[in-house]
Amino acid sequence: MTTIEVNRVHYPVTALGPGTRAGIWVQGCTIGCAGCLAHDTWARKPDAAVPVADLLAWLAGLPERVDGVTISGGEPLEQPGAVGELLAGIHEWRGEREIDILLYTGMTYRKALSHRAEIVARCDAVVAGPYVAGRNTGDTPLRGSGNQRLVPLTPLGHRRYAPGRPPGRSMQVATAGNRAWLIGIPGPGDLDELSRRLRDRGIRLEGESWRQ
Repeated sequence: MTTIEVNRVHYPVTALGPGTRAGIWVQGCTIGCAGCLAHDTWARKPDAAVPVADLLAWLAGLPERVDGVTISGGEPLEQPGAVGELLAGIHEWRGEREIDILLYTGMTYRKALSHRAEIVARCDAVVAGPYVAGRNTGDTPLRGSGNQRLVPLTPLGHRRYAPGRPPGRSMQVATAGNRAWLIGIPGPGDLDELSRRLRDRGIRLEGESWRQ
């Protein structure tokens, strides 16, 4: 039984790709980009491992409206066996339906191709490259910084992710109990502004991953 370390899953995701999507964030990243907003996804956590089959069952149980699956992290390419099996299962699940697969990696596209070509080949589009805080201008659709590349790989990927096609940046908030997390790619100052607005409403954030 193949397992994969997972930080969280969420549906619906509307901020990381076109349409209504399922999002899967893996746990573990050794790249450690300065200014990364998701420090909580860096450490490997074996106790966060779940069977790949469980993720595929979750996808299969979602409502009919699924336009795509976004896989991020953490660093998906650091769990190649599990992510490869997950992608194979997604291909089988989607069948002939136009459900695209968008994968985020902190590796450059060249390195991803040389090290994990078999995984890249199963994606419809890839966002590749390390996050560089100084190049976050707020105007790069689906990318955190201007050095990162959005690479369409299949006919479906080109229809949805060719230059001029991707939607602009947006953010959404998800909650569970007393926890909240942000989905999407903030621009400079967006998170400080969010914290300020919440404080004005009597809501105090603690343990924000982007301040660690």
